Amino acid sequence: MSRQGSTLVDKAVPCLYTTLILFKMEKLTRTLIGLFFVIIVSLSVNKSFAQYRPSLFFREDFKEIPAATPITQSHIANPDLIMGLYGPGCDSIKKSHHEKPLDDPYYVWSGLCQGNWAFTLKNKKAYADLSNFAKIRWRSEQAGLRNLYIILKLADGKWLISDQFAGPSKDWKISEFNIAEINWRTLDIEKVIEGRIVPNPDLSKVDEIGFTDLMTGGGSNACSRLDWIEVDAKPVNR
Repeated sequence: MSRQGSTLVDKAVPCLYTTLILFKMEKLTRTLIGLFFVIIVSLSVNKSFAQYRPSLFFREDFKEIPAATPITQSHIANPDLIMGLYGPGCDSIKKSHHEKPLDDPYYVWSGLCQGNWAFTLKNKKAYADLSNFAKIRWRSEQAGLRNLYIILKLADGKWLISDQFAGPSKDWKISEFNIAEINWRTLDIEKVIEGRIVPNPDLSKVDEIGFTDLMTGGGSNACSRLDWIEVDAKPVNR
């Protein structure tokens, strides 16, 4: 090979090498851009899927202060909540607590109620949208034949009571309710007595959320106890 030919080859090799590097870099860049796009789309999809489930609307765990009969607003730990007491036995709904056992919680107790009773909580800032995937959870312990039901006051003033309930248990028990699976009846809030079936009520604006066992208290052997309550719902401005 002549000196001129050798020079051309010497010049061509680096150019070819550079071209290959540029080609690989371009290919890598396209791959990274594609991967970035896939990640962005995936995150957007996951976020949209996550948004259809409502987040925690409120939780109430009651203040750890001395017991009182009846329970008062001063026992409510969440500053956004207003307590409501209803029924002929509401003046004996107690916020109870015992020194023993050591893990005894601060809880609502119905054992002294001389008539039917109901307890509710209301968010001052928003209604609760309990449609679709809303849930209610609570930790309770019923004794005797007591069953603890969910009650709702709608924005239009109507009252409802659930067909599902938390039944008697030997110890504290956490119950979770899928609101979409519940059938509802009207509730006479003055007497705290259930009425007719209400098919497919509109739960998009719920004013108050609470509970009752539809019975009078019977001391420790026939009562309802509730330690805390959580509601997953979408807020609706008042």
